[in-house]
Amino acid sequence: MREEMSALEKNKTWEIVERPKGKNIVDCKWIFTLKYKTDRSLERHKSRLVVKGYTQTYGVNYQETFAPVTKMNTIRTLLSLAAHYNWQLLQYDVKNAFLHGDLDEEIYMNIPLGFKGNTGNKVCKLKKTFYGLKQSPRAWFGRFAKVMKEFGYKQSHGDHTLFIKHSATRGVIALLVYVDDIIMTRNDEREKYEVK
Repeated sequence: MREEMSALEKNKTWEIVERPKGKNIVDCKWIFTLKYKTDRSLERHKSRLVVKGYTQTYGVNYQETFAPVTKMNTIRTLLSLAAHYNWQLLQYDVKNAFLHGDLDEEIYMNIPLGFKGNTGNKVCKLKKTFYGLKQSPRAWFGRFAKVMKEFGYKQSHGDHTLFIKHSATRGVIALLVYVDDIIMTRNDEREKYEVK
């Protein structure tokens, strides 16, 4: 729990403020999971602080929701290309992806029990998206798409989760996003390291 709180504070996910009058304050909770190795032995204990998103109100503290989910035909096509051209497939899991999204709405959250500043008149004013917020996947994907376009990638019109970069001298690289996971294939070794 301390590691999670440290990551949230380091990312400047919120600021502690006085409880505002007349504002909806969302609550939070801890989710505890066990992570196992491939041999089924325990790897580590994991905890994640999440917002109780079901307490959000449409039009008040969120406007739109969206989760980037790839079309199955796009996955099949990408796998076929990789197999045909003998390209390597790489998979990335973006750590704390939703904490990288920019928050447009004004959202306040109760301070988690047992942590500093937890008094009756203080709350967290969220500055970044957060796990459990209805708008988090949309905000994360919006920021991701913006950055990829800045790096010269083109976003597919047929499947908005597919990003392609093509160069006559360096080849082609394709990225496919599924929520906070990325599949990449390419014939350009140097670009692989630049993307990573």
